[in-house]
Amino acid sequence: MTILSVNVNKIATLRNSRGSNVPNLLKVTEDIQDFGAEGITIHPRPDERHIKYSDARMLKNIVKSEFNIEGNPIPKFMDLVLDIKPDQVTLVPDKIESLTSNQGWDTIENHDFLKSTIKKLKNKGIRTSIFVNPEINMIKGAHLVGADRIELYTEPYASKYEKNRDLAIKPYIDASEKAYDLGIGVNAGHDLSLENIEFFSKKISNLLEVSIGHALICESLYLGLENVIPMYLGKIKK
Repeated sequence: MTILSVNVNKIATLRNSRGSNVPNLLKVTEDIQDFGAEGITIHPRPDERHIKYSDARMLKNIVKSEFNIEGNPIPKFMDLVLDIKPDQVTLVPDKIESLTSNQGWDTIENHDFLKSTIKKLKNKGIRTSIFVNPEINMIKGAHLVGADRIELYTEPYASKYEKNRDLAIKPYIDASEKAYDLGIGVNAGHDLSLENIEFFSKKISNLLEVSIGHALICESLYLGLENVIPMYLGKIKK
C-alpha cells in the first residue's frame, strides 16, 4: 500500500520570506498529519533557505507519522540525521546552487561513497533510500551499495505526462520491476500532482511511498490542505 509523505519545505519557505514564524511550521505539520498524511518529508539544504537544521530537530518531536529527511550527505547533514534518527533518510545529489533536485545519483560512479554512507545510517537503524533516475543500471547500483529503497525521480514523467502518459511511464515500470526483482523498495517524488499521480500509482504496483510538496501546496492555495490531502489519498489508494 502506497503512503503519502508531504514535503513541508514550501511552508518553511513562506515563513522565511517574512522573517517571522507565520505560518507556524510545527502547527502546519501537525495539521497535515491530522488531515491524513502518513508521512512528513523535509529537505534541509546547506544554506537553510527553507527548512532550517533547527526545524528538523523540533519536527522530530512533532512528526507522529513516518519521518523522512532527504538531502545531500555532506558532513553537516550526516551529523543531523545520525543524531535525529528519522525513520528514513533519502540521499539526494543536489548541488548547493540548485533551486530544486534535478537528477538522481550515479550509483556506479559513487559506489564507494554511497556504500559507506549507507552503512553509517544502517548502523543507527535508519532505513535508507537513494534518489535515482529510472535507469536499470542505477537501480542495480543502488542494490550493490546496500540501499533499502530507491526514490524514482519523477520530473521526466510529469513533464511528458500530458503529451503521452504511456510513453512517459514506461521507464518507471521497468525500473520498479527491476527494483522488485532485486528486493529494493520503491518510492517516488518530484512534480507529482493531483493530475498525474493516479496513473503513476496504478502503473507502479510496488510503489511504497510518494513524497509530494510543491504541487500539493500550490493546489492547497485554492482547495485547502484539509481537502487536498484526502484527494491525494483517494488517488493513490485505489
